[in-house]
Amino acid sequence: MASAIVHGLLEKEHYAPEEIACTCGDDPTGPALAEATGIQYLPDIAPALYEAEAVVLACKPQQFAAISAELAEAARGKLVLSILAGTPLVRLSEKFAHARNIVRTMPNTPGQIGAGVTAFAPLRALSVKDNAIVENTLSSLGNFHEVEEEDLDAVTALSGSGPAYVFEFAAALRDAGVHCGLDEGLADALAIDTLLGAAMLLAESEETPEALRDAVTSPGGTTAAALKVFSEGNFRGLVDQALAAAKARSVELAQE
Repeated sequence: MASAIVHGLLEKEHYAPEEIACTCGDDPTGPALAEATGIQYLPDIAPALYEAEAVVLACKPQQFAAISAELAEAARGKLVLSILAGTPLVRLSEKFAHARNIVRTMPNTPGQIGAGVTAFAPLRALSVKDNAIVENTLSSLGNFHEVEEEDLDAVTALSGSGPAYVFEFAAALRDAGVHCGLDEGLADALAIDTLLGAAMLLAESEETPEALRDAVTSPGGTTAAALKVFSEGNFRGLVDQALAAAKARSVELAQE
């Protein structure tokens, strides 16, 4: 996700490569990102933070505790923007006690191609300058929405984890097509193009999903037969249970 943010910022020309620096843990991701984009890689990024306007936390949540007091002090007076899953503002503000503001976000993986959606919640109201930084950063991943922090667990269940549900449905469509007699490659292509086209139509149409569904469904036809199976299997209820489980797990992670 850090790579997606950097690539998006550069492609949209919000910042030049020399205005962005990265670091990393005990792995090659930082040098690789710097080589691919032209930004700076700094094994010790703390000195550079004193000159920065904003800090983006894109490490793994389990690495959060290892952030040094020196690094946190270097972020004094800076805007801190976190994409760490399950890390609430209260924990972020304990670590970065002297940041001028902290923003917690929940992006999703389609941000890798600029087609993501991110929800964000600031610790306090954003200044005009900080709002511009947040919008520039999050727009590099796709669309974005400001929410209350208490909504982020539900956001995680819907859009954060949501791509996995779509991928699972795509796999189910592919397998069902094979079971109906199609070649696997053709079934896979048809499933992907059907999902892509339906999503694009939904995004561009002013109709509700239900109205678009009904436009495909002729009484007594093939679509009606399939939707009857979904209804009898409590498809919507199953989706509701899945999101409830994901939300509950998000709440648990934030408390661990």
